[in-house]
Amino acid sequence: METKYIFITGGVTSSLGKGIISASLGKLLQTRGYKITIQKFDPYINIDPGTLNPYEHGECYVTADGQETDLDLGHYERFTGIQTTRDNSVTTGRIYQSVIERERHGDYLGKTIQVVPHITDEIKRRILLNATKENFDFVITEIGGTIGDIESQPFLEAIRQLRWELGPERALNVHLTYVPYLAAAGELKTKPTQTSVKQLQGFGIQPEVLVLRTEHELSDELKQKVAHFCNVDSKAVIQSQDLPSIYEVPVNMQRQGLDSICLKKMGIEVGPTPELGAWHSFLERRQKATETLNIGLVGKYDLQDAYKSILESLAHAGTYHDRKVNAIFINSENITRDNVAEKLAGMAGVVICPGFGQRGTEGKITAAEYTRTHDIPTFGICLGMQMMVIEFARNVLGYADANSSEMDSKTKHNVIDMMEEQKKITQMGGTMRLGAYECEIVKGSKTWKAYGKDQLIKERHRHRYEFNNEYIDEFERHGMKCTGINPSANLVEIVEIPKLKWYIGTQFHPEYSSTVLHPHPLFMSFIKNCINKKS
Repeated sequence: METKYIFITGGVTSSLGKGIISASLGKLLQTRGYKITIQKFDPYINIDPGTLNPYEHGECYVTADGQETDLDLGHYERFTGIQTTRDNSVTTGRIYQSVIERERHGDYLGKTIQVVPHITDEIKRRILLNATKENFDFVITEIGGTIGDIESQPFLEAIRQLRWELGPERALNVHLTYVPYLAAAGELKTKPTQTSVKQLQGFGIQPEVLVLRTEHELSDELKQKVAHFCNVDSKAVIQSQDLPSIYEVPVNMQRQGLDSICLKKMGIEVGPTPELGAWHSFLERRQKATETLNIGLVGKYDLQDAYKSILESLAHAGTYHDRKVNAIFINSENITRDNVAEKLAGMAGVVICPGFGQRGTEGKITAAEYTRTHDIPTFGICLGMQMMVIEFARNVLGYADANSSEMDSKTKHNVIDMMEEQKKITQMGGTMRLGAYECEIVKGSKTWKAYGKDQLIKERHRHRYEFNNEYIDEFERHGMKCTGINPSANLVEIVEIPKLKWYIGTQFHPEYSSTVLHPHPLFMSFIKNCINKKS
């Protein structure tokens, strides 16, 4: 069949969960046997979120082909198991950059470049691009921001045009909005939803489906009222009530028929409702997992979205080990030799988190020393792995000034150094070592066992600095083994201390590859050893 397009928009406020609704709808259509992809269009002018502070926009998620993207792409991959690409993440910055580059090249033959049609045409081209590369049945496009944002207007105009060009059986709008509860009045209020839909209609877009985000159960009467005022079929008004876990949302959406409503609206035979067997099994294990496992996250960003993929990867692995992971953030800026024992007390395991810059690094080094000397399962990721290496150099090899050249360019023992290929790069955005690269694992190592004895793996990266290979022999003689090497660049990807229960650092980001139905093997191994440590 011809590719169908579903546009997800949002109103009233941000952070309502458009990404989760997009991922849930994608999962439900996928379960019905359709080939789907999901893309995110962000209105901000940055080319990508690579240079954004996590406090601005949460974690920066990296695709296998090396694009720095919004964290919602992580949700798409975790829910559906698909691999997104650079074409699944588009910003206003990328749109304007493309148009301006073509204007400079002379492609517009002297025309005056305008938002309509040039910017909107480029947006439409990007929306349709994925379907031209692969034969997708459905392309779900999430539009970031909210209705009424100035920067969102070109995207809405592009959607309006596409809906007319493609026709009602190929293009559909699902609008997510908010129904707040006013405690003082003791009432749920629909006016914000009505206003949001009216604004959308003002742009020439009539939503076919409304998803109402709410903290309380919505009555049939209220949903009918919304349908009446918003010109929407009452059966196409769905509530998205707060749930204990984001992974319950697909089940809730299926129960209310979100996928079947969309299929009917697009003239597709619905057929029987598929069973979400493996998904239900995951949820059942998650609900039954009452025993808590405390895992310390040592990092500098006191914001859960900054480490979103790590948190979800820990939760996946915990569920499959019948444990409820309680991830406890420990600000590395506040860790000292005097209080590290107190800060890490009660932790079954510790993750030394990734990041950039000097702030909080000494606390991470102190934490790594404590977990190493007390044999606490420790997982260092990217910068976290580098801090484990620096700690070992200082306290085992005896190089008191050992450091990364990122933190101290004058150190005589730069056990972590800038990659050779990075030394001539001056621009910041999109210039790191990004995307999936191969890694050859040493047979018999703990990492090799964790991966199920696969010797050649492929994982995603986001870094400029690397283990300095001049020190490999010295590290290995003293007990820290380099057990993962990139075969083409000879880059050290994995370090571990075999004599300890579980002390492993990876230069890559395994958290980007963990999904609900396929938890990452390193996180599985880490959690298993944390359970053993606690026992």
